[in-house]
Amino acid sequence: MNRILIIDDEQDVQYSFKRIFAQNNFDILTADSGEAGLKLLQKSVPDLIIMDVRMGGMNGLETLRKIRESHTSLPVIIMTAYGTTQTAIEAMKLGAFDYVLKPFDIPKIKEIVNNALQTTRQIRETISYEPMLEAEDYELGMIGRSEAMQSVFKLIGQVSATDATALITGESGTGKELVARAICLNGQRSRKPFIAINCAAIPENLLESELFGHEKGAFTGATTQRKGKFEQCDGGTLFLDEIGDMPMQTQIKILRVLQSGTFERIGGNETITVNVRVIAATNKPLEEAVSRKEFREDLFYRLNVVRIHLPSLRQRRNDIPLLVNFFLQKIAAKGHQPPKSISPDALECLRNYDWPGNVRELENTIQRAVVVATGDAILTRDLPGEISRSRPAVAPEDTGVRESVNAAESMPASAESLQTQSHAQSGPASRPPSGQPSLTEIGETLFQWASADPDFKVLPAVERELIIQALSRTQGNQVRAAQILGITRATLRKRIERFNIRREMLIE
Repeated sequence: MNRILIIDDEQDVQYSFKRIFAQNNFDILTADSGEAGLKLLQKSVPDLIIMDVRMGGMNGLETLRKIRESHTSLPVIIMTAYGTTQTAIEAMKLGAFDYVLKPFDIPKIKEIVNNALQTTRQIRETISYEPMLEAEDYELGMIGRSEAMQSVFKLIGQVSATDATALITGESGTGKELVARAICLNGQRSRKPFIAINCAAIPENLLESELFGHEKGAFTGATTQRKGKFEQCDGGTLFLDEIGDMPMQTQIKILRVLQSGTFERIGGNETITVNVRVIAATNKPLEEAVSRKEFREDLFYRLNVVRIHLPSLRQRRNDIPLLVNFFLQKIAAKGHQPPKSISPDALECLRNYDWPGNVRELENTIQRAVVVATGDAILTRDLPGEISRSRPAVAPEDTGVRESVNAAESMPASAESLQTQSHAQSGPASRPPSGQPSLTEIGETLFQWASADPDFKVLPAVERELIIQALSRTQGNQVRAAQILGITRATLRKRIERFNIRREMLIE
């Protein structure tokens, strides 16, 4: 039974909450002041506190401040009839779960209470933060135990032992600069300069000057001589990121440096000789750019001596817990605070998301979650909506089951449509609508997913998805959803709690 403590000096408000939640079998405790509420809290910790701001004696914000001294993660909903901007800001700053104005909408307050109680359950399931990596992993920032990343690490070791030019490929946000720095750090030029330049971030008319420098008076605004990155990096490593966006004229000069180690500053006649190792990176398929005459073929072959391809994050989902652990430690170290924990449900949402922005997007998401989390743990409510609603992942590694994904996209969306596709032995209803897969085909797809991901369990995944779909199609009407699914409402409620379905469910 859920226990809620109402702290409000108005008897009518206390009575209203008892009436609202009586039918939900909640245990409602009441206190008419902040002091009285703190005394009750010392005897028994509720699952949720709902508290007014303006009360005789200690006000709501002062009481919340006291609560946070001993109960950092207990959800507290602040309510007031005299809402001000500063009060709202202060309440959230102190870690309030939510801030609502009186008079409140009953369905809305039910939804907030339901979410808060879900938060309490998640907090109880959350395990305290424990480092998952070796100290050197935290220092290097190269995280991954997947087979794909282990192959990358091996290549880094091999290419570091030489002075060969390397081309790093992969989607944006996969960590290409980290790989370039790792090659430099472990190579013969580790004590020499490492300079990174993003070719796509510098205007075309300035990129050549940035790389090769210019003489005084070479163009309008060139009031002094300036050394370019190649000169500054002599003896070291120059990392050319997004080289696929480099203009053709600059490509010619880069090719010359790679071939002869010489160039001239813009507006100059002196030939300058440098010894620079070049590592390039791109998120574009350079072979296609070569075929379209947008990238020089000879430069491509000069750069592509050793290629290191970084997998996308969705191709190595099993590394996500390690990366999350790393980012939590990194963020905590910057803020000089202990790392936050993360609930199993929130971590599962992170594993299920498709991550178009890859590792960079994951780091930004963790930073956001640390900011908005009201307690010591990151919960699903602290994640962006598109991530907290993400469906089960297709595969933990590689993309060898892409055909399965395409087949699954055409799966029927509700239990009703599945019932019309029961097995062929059931008669006419077993024939699926034209163009739709049969239950046998759907089953084959699901078992392909299970074969690709040991963590994917067919029955729980299907059951959870059908409940979400039924609730969505009935606008949260649990009675109707239970009828569609062929189960009782009590069973449906148990499944909702077991599968932690909250955002998908509309509160009645």
